[in-house]
Amino acid sequence: MKQLDRAEISASTLYIVPTPIGNLGDITQRALTVLTSVDLVAAEDTRHTGLLLQHFAINARLFALHDHNEQQKAELLLAKLQEGQSIALVSDAGTPLINDPGYHLVHRCREAGIRVVPLPGACAAITALSAAGLPSDRFCYEGFLPAKHKGRSDRLRALVNEPRTLIFYESTHRLLDSLQDIATELGGDRYVVLARELTKTWESIQGAPVAELLAWVLEDENRRKGEMVLIVEGFKAPDDDALPAEALRTLALLQSELPLKKAAALAAEIHGVKKNALYKYALSQQEE
Repeated sequence: MKQLDRAEISASTLYIVPTPIGNLGDITQRALTVLTSVDLVAAEDTRHTGLLLQHFAINARLFALHDHNEQQKAELLLAKLQEGQSIALVSDAGTPLINDPGYHLVHRCREAGIRVVPLPGACAAITALSAAGLPSDRFCYEGFLPAKHKGRSDRLRALVNEPRTLIFYESTHRLLDSLQDIATELGGDRYVVLARELTKTWESIQGAPVAELLAWVLEDENRRKGEMVLIVEGFKAPDDDALPAEALRTLALLQSELPLKKAAALAAEIHGVKKNALYKYALSQQEE
């Protein structure tokens, strides 16, 4: 355990440091130690991170690294790492690189043989999934859906048969459009969980078939405010033994004139379903 408790900072090392997504109490002791000890903190927004560091009385050198400058600044940070400096990478909230900047820097570090040390911590996608009540053994993170209707519909249509639980981030002003497109492309009965303002004062987690969820959101404007995660049920293949209503009606008509086995065989041939499935269904109805 002593080895696990060590918090020594290594030279020429990039640390990936998650920060709270709302509740400041969710930051880890290890994250605080790293932020206190590194030579430089590369932040998505230095003002935002500055407030976080101020809250924890951490005096650190900050360096702006965001979507608009990352490809250019990654080389400068790589040079600092190669010179022996230690750097912590943070985003505004949650785990860096998960829909946040950092990919180019980490990629270049891996190419150059620079050590990259990831710290575990807050991530809105995983936090929402853990409370959604949908299968979590296999899931697919999709980030934000496209902003425009056609792109959003095309993306959803490509995922219509995806069996894994789907995770999306969504913004306040696009929530209604996204829920409507999910209903249109995946079906109004597809179960969706809306996790909003996770870890914050107004946290809410609501799940329902998407058509019902859309109606629920429309009831109160506050239900579409804040930072949101959508957890969408994966595609469920129809049961091979499911019997169409038409076949059951035909079976019922034939049973009044023919022996059960013959009726089941004819109904199965007419509708292209399994004879044994129809026969078992008829037997179960007789027993009831």
